[in-house]
Amino acid sequence: MAGFGGALRVREFRALWLAEALSVGGDQVARVALSLVVFARTNSAALTALTYALTFVPAVLGGVLLSGLADRYPRRAVVVTTDVVRGLLAAAMAVPGLPLWLLWALIGVLTLAAAPFKAAQLALLPDVLPGPLFQAGMGLRQITTQAVQVAGFGLGGVLVTATGPAVALLANAATFLGSAAVVVLFVRPRPAARSTRTAGPAAKAGPVLIAVYAFAAMIGFLVVPEGLAAPFASLAGVGSAGVGVLMAADPVGSVVGGWWAARTAARPRTAPRSVAVPAALAGLPLLLCPVLPGWWAVGCWAVSGGLSTVYLIRLQAAVVDLIPDERRGTVMGRLSTCLYSSQGVAIVGAGLLAEQIGPAVAIAVSGALATLTAVSAAAVWRATARQEVLAPA
Repeated sequence: MAGFGGALRVREFRALWLAEALSVGGDQVARVALSLVVFARTNSAALTALTYALTFVPAVLGGVLLSGLADRYPRRAVVVTTDVVRGLLAAAMAVPGLPLWLLWALIGVLTLAAAPFKAAQLALLPDVLPGPLFQAGMGLRQITTQAVQVAGFGLGGVLVTATGPAVALLANAATFLGSAAVVVLFVRPRPAARSTRTAGPAAKAGPVLIAVYAFAAMIGFLVVPEGLAAPFASLAGVGSAGVGVLMAADPVGSVVGGWWAARTAARPRTAPRSVAVPAALAGLPLLLCPVLPGWWAVGCWAVSGGLSTVYLIRLQAAVVDLIPDERRGTVMGRLSTCLYSSQGVAIVGAGLLAEQIGPAVAIAVSGALATLTAVSAAAVWRATARQEVLAPA
């Protein structure tokens, strides 16, 4: 049975789902605590921003350099080891009076460790959820992550106010250790992927991987509205209250998109069309931003967010079909890094563009670039498929 219910019936998936929710929630609490600690000690907005950036930026380097650990070693062991390491590092951050340089070093190493965790977890999920259940599980993860991120920020503020940042950081450490314990108890060990090579897709994945990474990178264009919500709201006349509504549009659409992707999960999943159509359509609603009244943008952004979630879930399902198991961790990890880093780059670029042509037009340009990227990536993928470079053995 596909759908969320079918995925939740699988005990190992429930464990991985809970473990990720704990880790993500703890991360959000820690970001609030660390920002407050550094600002209280330095009264510097720049150093506070640097601290917050260190909870994201090293993950890009880790994704490129460390994702391969998920293929070289048993994935369950990688998940557990990285969670334990992150738990110990988070606990060390709670030591009172820690020098700032040491605090920043601990944050950087902890963020680096997130990359092999993510690669191993994503590579392990297809073994736990075979067939259509994989897309259902990915849809449920998307919805849960959105909810936990919002709740984590709110809980972080309350916890720091009530108990102080040290307790919040120790709570973060506990979430990592709790995550590791859940995986040890409920996810069975499997051998390393590289030690169990079997006949599968051909190794010449270069051309199709170009298309896959292009589809992943184009998500940056689709999150530009969130980055420009405040200036857009100001010019559109929807007021400060409208900023929150506009920023919530994409996450709300993402929830609907995750549900729809789970409902429509089916094989074969490798057809470029199943990814390319929602990807190309996701950019089109943003083209309307310069010509529609401000509040109509909420609906446009929600539709774009829903379609982008559908194509991303289908893209990850297609990677499972296309890439041999012994390379799945590396590709999944780098795919996640590509998704992560493209958002920051696109938002910065769109912000500079908005200074010249206005936020509404900048958002429309981003939507056009997203659709153009999707069409181009689909053309590369279809050409590769016709050549049967990745035909199953």
